[in-house]
Amino acid sequence: MKRSLIVAGVLLWAMGAASAQILAPGRSTWDPPVPQPPPPPRIEVPAIPRMDAPTQPSLRSRPRSSFGDRVSRCLDEAAAAGLNQAERAAYSRSCANHRD
Repeated sequence: MKRSLIVAGVLLWAMGAASAQILAPGRSTWDPPVPQPPPPPRIEVPAIPRMDAPTQPSLRSRPRSSFGDRVSRCLDEAAAAGLNQAERAAYSRSCANHRD
């Protein structure tokens, strides 16, 4: 009698431990855990511009044009001014180095 009570107690204890492990149908305890999906992306509502708000001045300067572009522009200006070839060369050197 005492032995049957011990066996019954062990069985109840084993069933309690086994019932704590809830498994999906068709899965065993040796299968790796199911990975969780990544969290959804955070969605932010953009700020609505106000019509009466003062505009912010742009503090960034324009990028400087290339040296070749500046020389071409200066040569065009010199030719439009009617300078001869020697005067155009001197003007374009000075102009391209000092122009933005």
